[in-house]
Amino acid sequence: MKSLKKIDVLKEAKKVLKTEADSVYRLINHIDRQFLLAVDTILATKGKVVITGIGKSGLVGQKIASTMTSTGTPAYYLHPSEGAHGDLGILGKDDVLIALSNSGESEEVLNIIPFVRRLGIKLIAIVGNRTSTLAKGADILIHVPVEKEACPFGLAPTASTTAELAIGDAIAVTLLLKRGFTKNDFAMFHPGGSLGKKLLTRVENLMHTGDEIPSVSTSATMKDVLVEITSKRMGLTGVYDARQRLAGIITDGDLRRALERYPDLLEKTASEIMTRNPKRIEKTALAVKALNIMETYAITSLFVTRNGRMDKPIGIIHLHDMLKAGIV
Repeated sequence: MKSLKKIDVLKEAKKVLKTEADSVYRLINHIDRQFLLAVDTILATKGKVVITGIGKSGLVGQKIASTMTSTGTPAYYLHPSEGAHGDLGILGKDDVLIALSNSGESEEVLNIIPFVRRLGIKLIAIVGNRTSTLAKGADILIHVPVEKEACPFGLAPTASTTAELAIGDAIAVTLLLKRGFTKNDFAMFHPGGSLGKKLLTRVENLMHTGDEIPSVSTSATMKDVLVEITSKRMGLTGVYDARQRLAGIITDGDLRRALERYPDLLEKTASEIMTRNPKRIEKTALAVKALNIMETYAITSLFVTRNGRMDKPIGIIHLHDMLKAGIV
């Protein structure tokens, strides 16, 4: 077995990162009118964006298509070899094709260009060689030159694919901004992700209602208060006035402090022990807003009202509810 070569691993890793970072940084000077034309063409298309590339560029193309799709620009990846065997049917005359190739001479990609030309589809080429066949045949050329690969032999696509990926992100983000795409739009496309949950889940989706709401009257005895806090397992109870409005709150912490202060605690009423003007939240508020209030005031529950004011509570939301829902 051949012995492992001794190298300075950290030094070599840093060289790779610097080479790739430099390649991306130099692209700033290549963001020109052709880039602007590519973005405007994609925005104006009545069809979809189809992205193709072979090998490592193909993998980059898949990621660019995914990023575009999740940010408001429907995009699909077309494997050029599969395209030549029937999958070209995905292309329509109103579509835009983005072809990635560092050399601009990838045979598999070039083989589908005649079909694209017959349909009159706009072709955007992202290439490293501006004199290549692909570059010359494109309607729009985004030149992505790379001085050298991070691979010491200059063979494995490294810096070149990183540069392609960066250009793809630049296109996707500028499209996002031009379309006025918002965080809420992003959440709609990512309902299962943490951001989607934070931006889509409202208090009313998580709150406890009806008999699950811990409540006593202002005249309730402390025995009644203890029973309500224990049975509802929220660590607190709301205290309602004669008009069924939330007058105050008693937490298990309030009870511990009251035990030290009042030797005759069991003879007190709820109104004598309660903390007045407890924090509330409206039912339509985002759950993440409820979480922010809890963190700010070091509390674990919030009563929910229709408008966040003094009217009768319609629910209660606990920190544990948000933990279970993945908001935290």
